[in-house]
Amino acid sequence: MRPRPVESPAVDTYAIENLRFIRETMERSAAFTAVPGWGGVLIGVTAIVAAGVAAGQSSPRAWLAVWLAEAATAIIVGSLAVARKARAANLRLFSGPSRKFALSLSPPLVAGALLTVVLYRAGLASFLPGLWLLLYGAGVVTGGAFSVRIVPVMGICFMLVGTAALFSPAAWGDWLLGAGFGGLHVIFGGVIARRYGG
Repeated sequence: MRPRPVESPAVDTYAIENLRFIRETMERSAAFTAVPGWGGVLIGVTAIVAAGVAAGQSSPRAWLAVWLAEAATAIIVGSLAVARKARAANLRLFSGPSRKFALSLSPPLVAGALLTVVLYRAGLASFLPGLWLLLYGAGVVTGGAFSVRIVPVMGICFMLVGTAALFSPAAWGDWLLGAGFGGLHVIFGGVIARRYGG
């Protein structure tokens, strides 16, 4: 006696719609980058201004105060821009891409903050521009592993500018900071905004 063939159950319209929704959601999240393009542009503009202001400071303490104020501004602008971008994409703020990027970016930023204190106290503030750019770039590269391809490329560019700053005369520090935190954010932010939704 031959076994009876097993009939597959019919897939109803509701199930097909659910599968379509899941597929579209996965596609949208794969193309979503937690890096805010327009926020990056704004951070870049404020960094260019900060570079000009910092270059005119007469003491290391005043110079550091300018860059710390810029860092605080960048954190606020970046956080607001990420929240706005996630809301526009109808994703939770701490969804997969945003959470992974933040967790990857945070350790290098914390290391940079601690090394800033150490180098400043040791009278080695001239190494800070290279250190900041290099560590920020490393964080963007690792965070970019969970994002679209342009994000780790941006991180590598930051690392290259940071390397140049470490081996350049100290007088070039502000201009390299302006080129990195300013120019690279404006350029890459514009590309991300146009290609990946704000």
